[in-house]
Amino acid sequence: MRIILDAMGGDNAPLAPLEGAARAVKELGVEVVLSGDENKIKALAAEHGISLDGITLLHTDEVITMEDQPTDVVKAKKNCSMALGMQALADGKGDAFVSAGNSGALLVGATMIPRRIKGIKRAAMAPLLPTNTGHAILMDGGANTECRPEMLEQFGIMGSIYMEKVMGIERPRVALINNGAEECKGRELEQETYQLLQKADVNFVGNIEGRDVPSGDADVLVTDGFTGNIVLKLYEGLGKFFAGKIREMFTGAGKIGAIFMMDKLSALKDSFDYKKVGGAVLLGISRPVIKAHGSSDGEAFFHAVRQAKNCVDGRICETIAEALAARKEQEKADGSDA
Repeated sequence: MRIILDAMGGDNAPLAPLEGAARAVKELGVEVVLSGDENKIKALAAEHGISLDGITLLHTDEVITMEDQPTDVVKAKKNCSMALGMQALADGKGDAFVSAGNSGALLVGATMIPRRIKGIKRAAMAPLLPTNTGHAILMDGGANTECRPEMLEQFGIMGSIYMEKVMGIERPRVALINNGAEECKGRELEQETYQLLQKADVNFVGNIEGRDVPSGDADVLVTDGFTGNIVLKLYEGLGKFFAGKIREMFTGAGKIGAIFMMDKLSALKDSFDYKKVGGAVLLGISRPVIKAHGSSDGEAFFHAVRQAKNCVDGRICETIAEALAARKEQEKADGSDA
């Protein structure tokens, strides 16, 4: 298996992507293609004693920055490391793509270069959120601020497939984020989506309020990208808030107590640590594309590559395409029966 990694994307590039790639080759048994400045990568590898065995370099000295427009990835900077890597993915030179670069550019590039799965109306940015029972996938975490009910229905289907195939959850519970648990709650968007999800081939458990998201009562959280991004950023902020409060609790006289709580505290910290999760997968694209956190270090890139490998192993894109094709055939059959 070959994973393509944008070596120039993120705050710690290109050293952190290089470190993550080398570890992935060693521990995951994958090949990695690093898209970026070959001279800088080779110099860093020599300086830090990092082996390039199992790593192929795809050279470009052009980089898309956070200040660039998202469309620049297919226009003004179509030879940047991100675009070159995604073109290699589209050309079959790799099985998945990982980048910690400009989120908007990644979404535009993935939509325009490897392209969406046939029948998918919008790709969704799908981060994993820690819950009381493990993790839940947020569909959508910010890619689509304005959505139609049929788009949210597809988000539910794609999220369900991911949680089953990658996270190993049988019959994932799909819930619609709303301002009340009752079926009649929400805007027209939520009310119509509720009806669609009831009929979809997913384990739909109804509405879920924001306060219940961390409880673990659902494995797939469906909402529009505007609401989803607020949920995501609130989660990140609360994680930092509680981490600070916990540190305060175990200073001074509390240090002795901290010794006995260290294992539990470490587990809690890990559940909120994006470095352990990998990144947010772009569900709905024809090949696996992972958005790693902008401040990813070598460990985070390693886990993002691991996540990409799991997507390939779980046949995520193929299964989504098959599910949509089967549904289309069923709709034709239902129409002919009528």
